[in-house]
Amino acid sequence: MAVTKVLVTVMTYPNLSDKHFETVCTAGFREDGSWIRIFPVPYRLLDQFDKLQYSKWQWIEADLEQNLSHDDRPESYHIRDIDTLKVLNRIDMKGKPNWNLRKQWALKNKKVFDNMTELIDMTKKNQLSLAVLKPTEIIDVKYEQEDLTKYKEKLAKIKANYEASKAQLNLFCDNNDMDFSFKFAEKIPYKFRYVFKTKDGIERKLMIEDWELGALFRKYQDEKVAVERVIEKYKSFINNDIYFFLGTSFQWQKKNAPDPYLIIGVFYPPKQLLNFQMSLDF
Repeated sequence: MAVTKVLVTVMTYPNLSDKHFETVCTAGFREDGSWIRIFPVPYRLLDQFDKLQYSKWQWIEADLEQNLSHDDRPESYHIRDIDTLKVLNRIDMKGKPNWNLRKQWALKNKKVFDNMTELIDMTKKNQLSLAVLKPTEIIDVKYEQEDLTKYKEKLAKIKANYEASKAQLNLFCDNNDMDFSFKFAEKIPYKFRYVFKTKDGIERKLMIEDWELGALFRKYQDEKVAVERVIEKYKSFINNDIYFFLGTSFQWQKKNAPDPYLIIGVFYPPKQLLNFQMSLDF
């Protein structure tokens, strides 16, 4: 694909990786509005490559290519050369969300699904693995505590590998100046899900995996308070013009899971936007 501009709209909470230690899945829109996924990205290690970290609703560019032998989902790409990664301008103005412009990009040149069955049928044919979904009814936000035993075992193993040798930090290129002070992101000990329906009438419970949820939870030392704040925040979005940015779990999609999707972003513009159109030029 060569150098491609991407408007970042999705960043998942950091996950452990046997190969890359810790990764963040980034997704967003090309200039034509089509979806694209960039994975893996060593997001919290970017400074060690002399690269700036980007944020959501910000343009980036990089030399991207598909790696069909590892991930054949149509939107999946990886950074061919980390040196080509550049962080560009944000679309928001003066640090405040530009909801009109965000919504134009969210809806530009793409189908907004309102029927989850239709979306899953297309996914089974590997026609797509990223989508904008408009639920017809949001019933609740649920949570459950997660057993972290296996996670802690995996974390100990990956930390040991990480600290064993600088040579093992060859994520994208050889770099002998890696900083061993890196701290892995703490896993959230709860799973949060939206319970909702679309036009097919089926009640679904999809897990929320976006960056903001993890960041919000980690603001509070008391887990009970953290859970309450997350539930309160994500329920408050229901009062807005809410959309879900959905992405499949690669493993779930390959295993033909009934609901292979995760909510990788929540888009919640106000119901009443200013009555004017803004240019998508940047």
